[in-house]
Amino acid sequence: MKALRVCTAFALMALAGPAWALEISSPAIGKDKIIPDKYTANSFGCNGQNISIPLVWKNVPKDAKSLALTMYDPDAPTGSGFWHWLIVNIPVATTSLPENAGVAENKNLPAGSVQARNDAGTATYFGPCPPKGDKKHRYIFTIFAVKTDKLNIDANTSGAVVGFMLHFNTLAKASVTYRYGR
Repeated sequence: MKALRVCTAFALMALAGPAWALEISSPAIGKDKIIPDKYTANSFGCNGQNISIPLVWKNVPKDAKSLALTMYDPDAPTGSGFWHWLIVNIPVATTSLPENAGVAENKNLPAGSVQARNDAGTATYFGPCPPKGDKKHRYIFTIFAVKTDKLNIDANTSGAVVGFMLHFNTLAKASVTYRYGR
């Protein structure tokens, strides 16, 4: 019986994943996982404050050399989704981004971090703004543990290129999905 309990415990741990797996979340989002209005866009017919959501993460792999963060809406009616926020070259010791970190010119980001161009055409955070009456959209925030100190990306780099670079340089990643509709 003791052996069965031990085997069951190991099986449950395997299903849950390692205790040290990379994780990401936002202290500003409630249990309902709905993005508050202040974090939504202030254009395209939305009246939010376009303040980026504070995020925290933990369990970054020891061999990571930098981090990257993306915010993506797979439900946008574009045929290819919508990149809302892309940041690369975040120092590996960083464990969070404060509210409103996504302003222009990387002013509120850790030193060395670079925001790439989102699908609204700016190198900043662009808050949720799904079409009125559409179903609630999913906004996927992903933190990437990157195996290089720096990705050669600047404010004009597209989300597709950032995704390509991350595909070949990621050691681990974690995502959290929040929703917003109007």
